[in-house]
Amino acid sequence: MYFGGIDVGSLTAQAVILKNNEIYSYGSIRVKPSPVDSAATVLEEALNDKGLSREDLTFCVSTGYGREQVQKEGLSGENMSEISCHGKGAHWASPRARTVIDIGGQDAKVIKVDSEGELVNFVMNDKCAAGTGRFLDVMSKTLGISVEEIGELSSKAQQTIEMSSRCSIFCETEVHHYLQRGATMADLAAGINHAMADRVMALVRRVGLEKEVTMTGGVAKNVAVRKEMEKLMNARLVSYKIDTQIAGALGAALFARKFGEVKS
Repeated sequence: MYFGGIDVGSLTAQAVILKNNEIYSYGSIRVKPSPVDSAATVLEEALNDKGLSREDLTFCVSTGYGREQVQKEGLSGENMSEISCHGKGAHWASPRARTVIDIGGQDAKVIKVDSEGELVNFVMNDKCAAGTGRFLDVMSKTLGISVEEIGELSSKAQQTIEMSSRCSIFCETEVHHYLQRGATMADLAAGINHAMADRVMALVRRVGLEKEVTMTGGVAKNVAVRKEMEKLMNARLVSYKIDTQIAGALGAALFARKFGEVKS
């Protein structure tokens, strides 16, 4: 049997197809204006990769933005919160994980799960761009580089320039100020990545750190942010082999399997 999970984020959308408790296929796209269109497109991508159709799915679950609308349009049979799905997906990929740090484009979440990957507690920042992928996006544009380059650039830093402001808008002004004073882009990149980690660490303290710890989302691919998080937590982040951006869709697919098995 095949089970599907769809996760529509603020910047990207993913779909995962499970078969026999293994990831059979997955897709990832930049989001479209409509979450339903994003869900339909990414699901088709994942299905087409293995020559499948929607009719081949025993059950499908949607999560992320517009998840209720995606279900209403018949693309999924149920919807679940992204908190539960990211926790479940990260735990499947790394069963030792008890604290999951998910940094998306518009929000950041710290999720605590039990030994079964079930949600225990969480805290979320969705009111401010600081500590989210949007923060890195704005800062990288200020430096005139891609968001993918900002992590690598940090490795060339001679020092870490501290960002005093906790607001993304004011941080942008700070970066301009330091550039005018002759600061190197590498030192500024190091400061930006540290500031990012420091803002997320505030969420970790609120929910409580329980080892092992792992990260999901696009920012998890930023090596510099990962290293800064490890320093601040005094803990190693557990790595896993799957793409960190598909954790939410994977969790949705795992819930789909659970719902599908009950119905069958």
